[in-house]
Amino acid sequence: MRDAGAPVRGQARAADRAADAPAAVDAPAAAAALLAWYGRHARALPWRVGPAARQAGVAPDPYRVWLSEVMLQQTTVAAAEGHFRRFAGRWPDVRALAAAPEAEVMAAWAGLGYYARARNLIACARQVAAAHGGCFPAEEAALGALPGIGPYTAAAVAAIAFDRPAVVVDGNVERVVARLFCVATPLPAAKPRLRALAATLTPAVRPGDHAQAMMDLGATVCTPRRPDCGACPLAPYCAARAAGRAAELPARAPRRAAPLRRGLAYVARRADGAVLLERRPARGLLGGMAGWPGSVWAEGTPPAHAPPVAADWRPAGEVDHVFTHFRLRLEVLAAEVGAQAAPARGAFVSAADFAPSSLPTLMRKVWDRARPALDGGA
Repeated sequence: MRDAGAPVRGQARAADRAADAPAAVDAPAAAAALLAWYGRHARALPWRVGPAARQAGVAPDPYRVWLSEVMLQQTTVAAAEGHFRRFAGRWPDVRALAAAPEAEVMAAWAGLGYYARARNLIACARQVAAAHGGCFPAEEAALGALPGIGPYTAAAVAAIAFDRPAVVVDGNVERVVARLFCVATPLPAAKPRLRALAATLTPAVRPGDHAQAMMDLGATVCTPRRPDCGACPLAPYCAARAAGRAAELPARAPRRAAPLRRGLAYVARRADGAVLLERRPARGLLGGMAGWPGSVWAEGTPPAHAPPVAADWRPAGEVDHVFTHFRLRLEVLAAEVGAQAAPARGAFVSAADFAPSSLPTLMRKVWDRARPALDGGA
């Protein structure tokens, strides 16, 4: 028999929901305070039109906004700035990018994360040039229909480039909102709630500046560790600060350990300095990029795999690399081959045409590991 003093199951659930209900926040006042702070503290970024210039009538370039958002999906602002300047200097508008050779764009993307994003970048530029007269659409739904533009990027471009009241939520914004409303539900389960709360903050006036202000606040003040609450314009409204919980939010569900995959990579060099490279399949990790021939990447012991060319292969060590969903460990094998070597896979690239800097980061690691073995055995 149930204890007469114990709550029924429905009451317990209601109590749990009440304990985790978002705190009440004066959203319009908080948004106004945030915009005032942004006017004084906005970061100067090469793709950004600052708040003073924007209020003076300077419009952001949608191409530069889009390009920066794609770059920032897998790298930091500090790392992206140099890449952005070089990229935008070489292809200053969407028509120039649409006309660029794919191999050149892929090479310029090195160091900016998954190469699938670079392929989507080219596809999107070509569609904007062909179907939209070289002008990005302003509406969130139309932006989301373009290749490689997901919900976040569509909202960011709509808000920042066109001042549409789109709800822009990245990791920085999630952190600010979780603390402001004291949302204790762990991520990723809290994402829908955080987005709904972010929508209550998004103003009809200056939504583009608001979106960038939220990002700047999360990046510079409401940081993951040791948030500077004394400098925060939202401190008077922040429920987590009032509860002494700002530093512990947002909570995160425990992460599963990333699986380890293994594989082989073969680095062959001729006496004239030519190296054996192959083009990876268009789909999948590092798709369409040049790399060293190798085995499949699999958990456990890699399956038997024939070398790409007959040679006296010598072990050169191992390379570790981390992708989003798994860790990779490649055993590197190196060999000097004769001038008449006939590879079953790939093709030799002359020493004059071989540029290690154009390789993806993983493949540069393999080359750096193989070189001592090759030079020592030459």
